Amino acid sequence: MKRVVVGLSGGVDSSVAAYLLKEAGYDVIGLFMKNWHDESVILDAECPWIEDSNDAMLVAQKLGIPFQVIDLSKEYKDRIVDYMFSEYAAGRTPNPDVLCNREIKFDTFLKAAMNLGADYVATGHYCQKSEIEVDGKTVFQLKAGADANKDQSYFLCQVNQDQLSKALFPIGHLQKSEVRAIAMEQELVTAEKKDSQGLCFVGKIRLPDFLQQQLKPKKGSIIELGRDVITGVENDSSIETISEPHRFEAQMGTVVGEHRGAHYFTIGQRKGLDVGGKALPLFVVGTDTTENLIYTGQGDDHPALYRKGLRVPKGEMHWIREDLMLKDGESRPYLARIRYRQALEPATLTYQNDVLYVIFDNPQRGVAPGQFVAWYDGDELIGSGVIH
Repeated sequence: MKRVVVGLSGGVDSSVAAYLLKEAGYDVIGLFMKNWHDESVILDAECPWIEDSNDAMLVAQKLGIPFQVIDLSKEYKDRIVDYMFSEYAAGRTPNPDVLCNREIKFDTFLKAAMNLGADYVATGHYCQKSEIEVDGKTVFQLKAGADANKDQSYFLCQVNQDQLSKALFPIGHLQKSEVRAIAMEQELVTAEKKDSQGLCFVGKIRLPDFLQQQLKPKKGSIIELGRDVITGVENDSSIETISEPHRFEAQMGTVVGEHRGAHYFTIGQRKGLDVGGKALPLFVVGTDTTENLIYTGQGDDHPALYRKGLRVPKGEMHWIREDLMLKDGESRPYLARIRYRQALEPATLTYQNDVLYVIFDNPQRGVAPGQFVAWYDGDELIGSGVIH
């Protein structure tokens, strides 16, 4: 009998994943990951991990499977929290959920599961896995979940072939409504529990409070830019030019307010600027943590909010399908997204001189350095990279 360790999070998705695996005849063990200690920045009044842990334990009891709590808070701080602080300090926008899957669920947690004699680990992610043969070798494919509204493949865009080989996604072929129905039928305590929101394994947090633990407030100017600030760029259609981030200088605009720290803001952000008296809302179109400046523009359609291309340096590229890796000078059309839940957009990927260029058919809103771009062939996730 094959042994599977399920990451029981205390939510309905992982609960049903454990149930389905047991029904399929696996030897199932439930493992709850405790990754957070600091309750001072959590929005929920009650301590979220204790409630989640109790729910996970009740599900395990109901299913008649062994249950353990594993404390990975040190690894989580070292690999996720410290990464977040350093990225925000540098003026980039990290995605901790992507890193959480790469560094915690499918690395530290995976190793703990293997120490328990597991053949596989399983999660409640809405994505699917299949396999094909390429040149006599088994190649694993990561595909979108069947529920288009819940597809979570983007969050797994940094996993590799070895990790995929040991991963199971038991609910990926189901709709969320079907998962809820199964949980109700089995009278699982998590059946009607709301989906968790916020930081992976932490819950909903006050991001400014969280960042202020390490990144101290520092007053600086909010500068408003006119709509003509990037005119002329469109005339140069080379991939090097259109993949360049917009560059701004203070003298290009007008000071309209004051902020508490450029490292607290990200491109596309509207909240937290506290600047009134404008015909249209102000949006962040650029940040400069060196000079501690925030650049803004009026309206959701401000030209500086949009970019047609982006770049990923060689060291930040990751191909799930290594057999499809682009060679120098090679181009290929794909579908791509730069954030979770964004609709897939047609794009052309070109690799040259140790840089991967992603050029979209249509300009993209709020492209921020530090985010992950992921590219797909149909519903299969092929690779990803950190935007620079």
